[in-house]
Amino acid sequence: MKRYNTLNEYFKNTFGKKIYKVSLDGGFTCPNRDGTLSKKGCIFCSERGSGDFAGKRGDEIYSQIEEQLKLIEKKFPEGEVIAYFQNFTNTYADVNYLKEIYTKALSHPRVIGLAIATRPDCLGEEVLELLDELNKKYFIWIELGLQTINEEVARRINRQYPLEVYTKATQELKKRNIKFVTHIIVGLPGENEDDPLKTAVFAEECGTWGVKLHLLHVLKNTVLEELLNKNELKLQKKSEYVKKIVKILANLSYNIVIHRVTGDGNRETLVGPLWSLNKRDVLNSIEKLMKEENITQGCEKIERGRDGSTYKN
Repeated sequence: MKRYNTLNEYFKNTFGKKIYKVSLDGGFTCPNRDGTLSKKGCIFCSERGSGDFAGKRGDEIYSQIEEQLKLIEKKFPEGEVIAYFQNFTNTYADVNYLKEIYTKALSHPRVIGLAIATRPDCLGEEVLELLDELNKKYFIWIELGLQTINEEVARRINRQYPLEVYTKATQELKKRNIKFVTHIIVGLPGENEDDPLKTAVFAEECGTWGVKLHLLHVLKNTVLEELLNKNELKLQKKSEYVKKIVKILANLSYNIVIHRVTGDGNRETLVGPLWSLNKRDVLNSIEKLMKEENITQGCEKIERGRDGSTYKN
């Protein structure tokens, strides 16, 4: 049993069995790339829109699911899966197209639900109505790329929306009882020591069902790589990252589902930190520190002021 509430545990408790995700490419772009807001994108985003392990772009959705299932066939030859629309902004299209591809994914006999990654500024009324309709019939969650509540850092990473947009999106999703997951990146350029912790606590206060904690990866052909080459960015040490993650877990309620505590870097495009390639070691290091400090998710949580400034170390 993990010392934090993992997605795997949630699936087992909810469905009584293991559930996998299959990552799909819905052919989307992003308002932060197509010129609507910017043409640069977020400075950490890869050429594939943070979907380096998704299906083949351009392939029909049903076919992508079949191909992704082949990749996990040996360890998961049968059983149900979540269709995960992963890269770029997966609600950024005409609502009729969204309904078409979501429905196509749900038509696969092994798909029981959807995970849809998007930006909080791409949840218009028609999209919310569609998600509401699907949520009443299927198991779905929405993933929101918040990354940080530090507005200065958000500008530096070229996020291109203010914090209030995230807050409004969470209110709309909660109103419809749609589960949402908040993405948080640890180690962003210019962030303060406790920014990731404050971001996680803020997300919980906004009603997030789950969080994804990502290590800041520097990938080839990104603005981050340029900053690193100019010595304007310092790569995190593993010990620094692990300490921040453990502190976040200690201060989140146990009902928050932890979807991940580190990131998967593509070996072909990863510039650094290279220690992140050994995912098992990172996970073990987090477990070890939690055990050494006798921490379980939520057990170290203490009363905080309304500004969220007081935390358990």
